[in-house]
Amino acid sequence: MNKKVNDTKEEPGVFQNNESIITKCPNCKKILYSKELYKRLNVCSNCDHHLMISSTDRMEALLDEGSETRLFEGVTSVNPLDFPNYESKLESDKEKTGLNEAVIVSEGTLDGSPVVIAIMDARFRMGSMGSAVGEKLARAFNHATEKRLPVIVFTASGGARMQEGIISLMQMAKVSVAVERHSSAGLLYIAYMTNPTTGGVSASFASVGDINLAESGALIGFAGRRVIEETIKEKLPDDFQTAEFLLKHGQLDDVVDRRSMRDYLSRILSMHSEVK
Repeated sequence: MNKKVNDTKEEPGVFQNNESIITKCPNCKKILYSKELYKRLNVCSNCDHHLMISSTDRMEALLDEGSETRLFEGVTSVNPLDFPNYESKLESDKEKTGLNEAVIVSEGTLDGSPVVIAIMDARFRMGSMGSAVGEKLARAFNHATEKRLPVIVFTASGGARMQEGIISLMQMAKVSVAVERHSSAGLLYIAYMTNPTTGGVSASFASVGDINLAESGALIGFAGRRVIEETIKEKLPDDFQTAEFLLKHGQLDDVVDRRSMRDYLSRILSMHSEVK
């Protein structure tokens, strides 16, 4: 029988538009039924490897059915530096992903607890932080501050978006200021790092949550392994820049299996609500 197999090297996501009947795990190489993998939130049943999951699928898995209100969908990137072919690349990503930017923001309830959730998506310009991404995240925190709601941000990014130069780097400060205002109002921010969280995103708002979590096996760091090794002239540990390494060295509060993320976050939100 002729079956379509999702067997690409770049892990483009799983069970997209029902096109792939089976998927090969990039870690253990086991062949998995895509529908069953989708039900397990794209976590391999054989080795527990966390494959890429889209921002919309993650949001659907988190928020209570019928509670979601999508926010700031009109905020999209422009080309402030007239970078060649930037607009065409944006349009290509919009068509490929069904998104208008590398982050989505929604307000809703998670197991009954009101919350604002922002989820970055590495399928769109590698989740890079452009002006529109920074604007949507800053607005998410400002909206949550006005409505006195907790915020959860799932990061997945290659860092700053090169096509926007210094304007991209400015988003680190802009979002961090919005985080500080939210914190000063006595409100909860959960930073939840997923694979990969690197560059300016890891160096700013991804690391300043009241609670800092990460997904199992996530790559987290600022500069790449090769650059660091060449700088310090030493060989780094094999698990360097993984979520588990950061937990061991006190930079995270916990590492969470994706299949447990909803229950885990529900308990935090519930405890926070009781304390208030």
